[in-house]
Amino acid sequence: MKLSELYSKEIINIDTGENLGIFGDCDLIIDEKSGEIISFISGQSTGFGFFKEQKKKEIMWKHIKKIGSDMIIIENE
Repeated sequence: MKLSELYSKEIINIDTGENLGIFGDCDLIIDEKSGEIISFISGQSTGFGFFKEQKKKEIMWKHIKKIGSDMIIIENE
C-alpha cells in the first residue's frame, strides 16, 4: 500500500472508540537506516478560537491492527 493511500483515512482506537484524527494530519517517525515507519503522532485540536489546544498522541506502527477502506484501527498495548 502506498503512503498516499493512507492520507484520508481516520484513525480509530478500538479499545476506547476514540477518533484520533486523520492519518494525513499526522507526523511520521521513520527509521533513518531502514526507511521503515516506527510510529506516528496524531494531533487533534480541541476547543475553538484562541483556546485551541493540540492533543498529541504517539502511536507505534505495530499497534495498527487493521487498515480498511476508510479507517485505520489501532489497539493500545
